[in-house]
Amino acid sequence: MTAKVYGIPNCDSVKKAIASLKNSNIEVVFHDFKKYGVPAELLDQWISTFGLEKLINRKGTTWRGLDESLQGKAQSPEGAKALLLEYPSIIKRPVVEFNGVLSIGQTDFSIGNS
Repeated sequence: MTAKVYGIPNCDSVKKAIASLKNSNIEVVFHDFKKYGVPAELLDQWISTFGLEKLINRKGTTWRGLDESLQGKAQSPEGAKALLLEYPSIIKRPVVEFNGVLSIGQTDFSIGNS
């Protein structure tokens, strides 16, 4: 089994998710937003699946560092998409695709022994 994890490598939530997946013997393919950007072809799906309120991390330092006019762009799907592509660090992390299911912000992928 393989999971695709999207995020930034120094994010604690991303690190926890990757460790949990590997501890469950799940192969991890990591997509680094800092190196490769946000996959624009997937962003519409993420917006549709999670909604802007859940997808945008309004508590993080990157979001808080944006001026109000940039933050205001996040009110519409089109503006939010442009903002997320330009500032991928405002995406709540990690985004994980595993077994055909998308999750966001989940860090525990323990399988089995319950």
